[in-house]
Amino acid sequence: MSERAVLAGGCFWGMQELIRHKPGVISTRVGYTGGDVPNATYRNHGTHAEGIEIVFDPEVISYREILEFFFQIHDPTTRNRQGNDIGMSYRSAIYYVDEAQKACALETIADVEASGLWPGRVVTEVEPVGDFWEAEPEHQDYLQRIPHGYTCHFPRPNWVLPKRRTAAE
Repeated sequence: MSERAVLAGGCFWGMQELIRHKPGVISTRVGYTGGDVPNATYRNHGTHAEGIEIVFDPEVISYREILEFFFQIHDPTTRNRQGNDIGMSYRSAIYYVDEAQKACALETIADVEASGLWPGRVVTEVEPVGDFWEAEPEHQDYLQRIPHGYTCHFPRPNWVLPKRRTAAE
């Protein structure tokens, strides 16, 4: 059984390329979400963010692990900005599909804040998932087709949360 995650963390090209390689990720697609324009497009997406929809196998990768990687590959401390990309389209957001995802998102953000590893306070929005308007074909799998194309996403080795202890430990 698969699950769905919807995230926004700046330009969707780099997010898709890094997340697609995680074991347990079944599929990804990029699009526009979290805004006000029906049938959003690149030229007309209103207040939508550039987002990524991830279908994953929770037996292989947990939602928490996806969120931890999400916080490692983009800067969640910059409002409406990632690298050279500035504006609402490039905000950091988690769009949860159910209350369990919402709780996990809030807990992960609290852990990121408490860790002191990131350069400032987390500004990531946590909102219920809404419409996801699939981006145009030229935006899908962009860095697969153009391997040296633009991206501002990369894993930051110092932005890794310590392993959580379980009750059994």
